[in-house]
Amino acid sequence: MKVTIKDIQGKDSGELNLSFQPVEADKGNQAVHDVVVAYMAAQRSGTACTKTMGDVAGSGKKPWRQKGTGRARAGSFASPLWRGGGVVFGPKPRDYTKKVTKKTKQLALRKAFTERVNAGDVVVVDEIKLDSPKTKGFLGVLNALKANTGALIVAEGGNENLVLASRNVQNVEVTNSNNLNTYQLLRYNKVLLTRGALEALDARLKQD
Repeated sequence: MKVTIKDIQGKDSGELNLSFQPVEADKGNQAVHDVVVAYMAAQRSGTACTKTMGDVAGSGKKPWRQKGTGRARAGSFASPLWRGGGVVFGPKPRDYTKKVTKKTKQLALRKAFTERVNAGDVVVVDEIKLDSPKTKGFLGVLNALKANTGALIVAEGGNENLVLASRNVQNVEVTNSNNLNTYQLLRYNKVLLTRGALEALDARLKQD
C-alpha cells in the first residue's frame, strides 16, 4: 500500500510504501464494531446510585395501626409509594467495560486504517513544525492540507507547540501512534499523520 507524502504547504513531496497487510473489504467489520462499542462503553462512569428501602433515612415504626383507621394499610415510612421512600429496581454502581481480545483490537485498527487510506482520508506530511504555540499558524497548516473541517493529528511525542496550538480548535485531536485507537480513526473527517508517526504506526500494525 502506497501513500503520498506532502509538505506543510500541501504540495506532494514523495511516496511511502507501507509494509503492513491491508484488510480485505469483506473482513474486519465485526471487529471494528466490537472495539468501538467496547470503547464507548468504557467511557461510561457507572456511578448512578439510588437508595432502596433499606438505605433511606427513617424509623422502622409502622405509620398507623393495621385496621380500623379507614386508610390503606402501611408498614413503613420508606415505602416506594411514599415521597422520600426507597426506589424500586433503581440503578446501582456498575462496571460497563467489555472485554475485547488483543487480536480483535489489532484487526479493527488495521481495518479502520485500511479503509481510511482507501477512501483518501489519510494525509501524510514530512513533519509539522510550528515556530510558536499560536492557533493562527496551526489553522494555516490545516487549510493548506485541506483538513480544516475536522482532523485527527498523529504526530511524534514532544511536539509541545502543536499540542498547545491545537487545543482551542474545534473537531481537532492530537495523539501519537502508540495511543491511536480505532474509535479515533473513525471519528474525524481527515487523519493527518507525520512521516515518523506513520512509520511507527506501520510497525505497530505489522505485529501479530
